[in-house]
Amino acid sequence: MKDRKAKAKLIILLGIIWIIVSLPLPWIINNPLVSESQFFTILGIIGIISIPFIALGVVWTLKPELTT
Repeated sequence: MKDRKAKAKLIILLGIIWIIVSLPLPWIINNPLVSESQFFTILGIIGIISIPFIALGVVWTLKPELTT
């Protein structure tokens, strides 16, 4: 039971790190030419693009033998 909780926490942590690292926030927030609607559109696109990579990280965490 403890092992499943540790894996779940690790998966959540990896997903959060991936999303934070993939966000180009300094270029979006500091740019006065980017409107609020563009900002939310870019965040949505980044979120959708991140889904396969997060899924890949989850699979590799649960089944590390798939990487070889």
